[in-house]
Amino acid sequence: MTTTQIALSEPLYGASFPQAVSRFFRKYATFSGRASRSEYWWWVLANVLVALAFNLVGSLTDPQWTSRPIDVFSPFASGGAFALASPVGVVFLIYATGILIPALALTWRRLHDIDRSGAWFFIVLVPLIGAIVLLVFTLLSARPAGSRFDE
Repeated sequence: MTTTQIALSEPLYGASFPQAVSRFFRKYATFSGRASRSEYWWWVLANVLVALAFNLVGSLTDPQWTSRPIDVFSPFASGGAFALASPVGVVFLIYATGILIPALALTWRRLHDIDRSGAWFFIVLVPLIGAIVLLVFTLLSARPAGSRFDE
């Protein structure tokens, strides 16, 4: 049985969890090209699992942790209090900073896959409605016209 290798510059439709995580890091700051729904959502799941693990370790090692847990979806929104008060928080802050650019790049490429400019990401700055619109965009199926964003 032969398997066809998909070039890193192409979206990997039907990506598995390990493939999606690997591609996330291999395309660290690549804003060109496209990302499939599976690439995007497997990474979201991986990131949620990492944040939950940090919260678990933090709650087991710091009695004050439950009053300032890490927000899975916006780790910087909690302010710097949790990060400076706990070694686990500091490590999470380093992690969150390290994935900031690649997470933005992945979302940018996901928007390309539905034939939208990556600049649509900034709709998230519109309170409430923007986040809902971006969520809907990331859920949409690929559009063939999105290939215009390929390298």
